[in-house]
Amino acid sequence: MTRGAIAVWRHPKPDGARGLCVGARCDLPVDRRRAKRLARRIQAHARRHRLAHEVWTSPLRRCADVGRWLRRWGWRHHVDAALAELDFGAWDGRSWAAIPKSEIDAWVADFARFAPAGGEPLTALLTRASRWSGGALVVSHGGWMLARRWSQEHPDAPPSADQWPRPPAYGERWSL
Repeated sequence: MTRGAIAVWRHPKPDGARGLCVGARCDLPVDRRRAKRLARRIQAHARRHRLAHEVWTSPLRRCADVGRWLRRWGWRHHVDAALAELDFGAWDGRSWAAIPKSEIDAWVADFARFAPAGGEPLTALLTRASRWSGGALVVSHGGWMLARRWSQEHPDAPPSADQWPRPPAYGERWSL
């Protein structure tokens, strides 16, 4: 890991997420074995890189459960709402198929500034992710990870829908 970089893992696959719009308001659980496995991988990474036993997570269970495993093993666990996923407002927890096409079209047309159904616009997530300055080990969300990377690589260019990359795999680690 380079000096000043953070290691960010996407949370384990949540239970019941298939086909749903899952953001900051949809607090789906993860299987305890998946959370424990990711915690073990983080523990091994910290040992290999001689990092402090301290982790920052989103408050949502799919991230915080990993931090709770590490806390059981003597780690310091910090919960930070700035690490949360994009807030999709009233879309959150709904089937993508149940969200009116006209609303999704409006989002695609103004991808960076559109606030889905009372949620937050992508520009807010980009700001949150780019300003975050906690510790070296993080468990967060695919959207947060994409926003952090986008902000580093394109600091003055908000993305359009066709430019936004696919999220990392569940449990994947990025150095940002």
